[in-house]
Amino acid sequence: MTDGTVVGTAHHDPSDEAGGEPATLSGQAKGVPSWRHRFATVGPYALLGLGALLAAVSAQAVMNVGEQYIAAVLTVAALALQVWWSADGRRRTVHGPAPQLYYLLRWALGFALSWCNPIFAIYALTGYYDADLLLPRHLVRPALLATAITMAGSNAGGLPPAEGMHWLAFIALLTLHSGLALGFHHIAVKESEHAAALRSANDRLARALQENAGLHAQLLLQAREAGVADERRRLAAEIHDTLAQGLTGIVAQLRAASGTIDPAATHDHIERASDLARHSLQEARRSVQNLSPGQLEHDPLPTALKKIAAAWAEQTAVRAELTVTGTVEPLHHEIEATLLRIAQEALTNVARHAGAQRTGVTLSYMDDEVSLDIRDDGRGFDPHSLPPHDSTGGFGLGGMRARVERVAGTIDIESEPGLGTALSVRVPLVSHE
Repeated sequence: MTDGTVVGTAHHDPSDEAGGEPATLSGQAKGVPSWRHRFATVGPYALLGLGALLAAVSAQAVMNVGEQYIAAVLTVAALALQVWWSADGRRRTVHGPAPQLYYLLRWALGFALSWCNPIFAIYALTGYYDADLLLPRHLVRPALLATAITMAGSNAGGLPPAEGMHWLAFIALLTLHSGLALGFHHIAVKESEHAAALRSANDRLARALQENAGLHAQLLLQAREAGVADERRRLAAEIHDTLAQGLTGIVAQLRAASGTIDPAATHDHIERASDLARHSLQEARRSVQNLSPGQLEHDPLPTALKKIAAAWAEQTAVRAELTVTGTVEPLHHEIEATLLRIAQEALTNVARHAGAQRTGVTLSYMDDEVSLDIRDDGRGFDPHSLPPHDSTGGFGLGGMRARVERVAGTIDIESEPGLGTALSVRVPLVSHE
């Protein structure tokens, strides 16, 4: 036989040494191809039959009568061994006493048959393919060397070698068979270890994916909660900027109406209160529907600010001027809505608290940002003495700060008692397109 048959040397699964669950020959051990289990079941029968057939054909040439009888008896014994193993051995756990005994007896029969007729090495060849399936790891290499002795003796012309040249041929072939068997076994072991590492990595990856799925679900829940909270804050701010300011204006107009005896003036104040009520109702509906302020529905931002400043000046009798600098361009609707609402809130704060005589509003378009500055000459205040409600998220200065931060902008307040107040808002210039 040629040494090329060694290429099929099987690999040993190192997980068997780790105390894992024992595999059975009838099942598929971890990392072992199914064809090897099928070969371990039917292969010995086929190789024994082929070896016996070829040995019978060549019996007259290579065996005497005594060797022929011995070979026949050994062949029957080998067949009986295979029948016993097929009937009972597949139910035995791998690497137990029974598989080791089976391998030893099979090797001994193969060696003896090859001694009678070298052609029986065909049967002994099975020792290369299932050593790691039947034996513990520390016995695999000795078993491969024992099989290599049988194969080398067969290739050298039979055992024992007859003369010096036969011995040299036997040693050379034994070296070749041993090197190939052990080399392929080493490669198979490394591949098996690599496969085991890959399985472990895949298991860790599967666990990580499960954890990520849990984290993803948790993040989705948190995102929903954050979205709900953000929507609540938005609605609260919109209600403050629409209903609260409208109601404040209505109350002011009704007080003015009740404080005058002129029927015409009273009627004028009541009409203004009615207009404020209708406007507040419209804005409340728009806020619930998350639409842009009504002032921006038909007018660009500068025009809307001009109208707001004019209406505010008429209501409060405080002079208000709007100045626009830079090249005006349509902005993203959320940017424009933010600037408009902040202007409304700032003017409301001026009317409530500043006691000002003059207010200036400046809208500046720059290269990459838009600024809104609102100044008054009122009584001013100390920004560091603001109560927590206004400084941390109420609907006054804190509400304006929250609106600006939502669009990645900044807000600065400068004020001193008796010197008025200046509020400056800067937001990114995000065009409508």
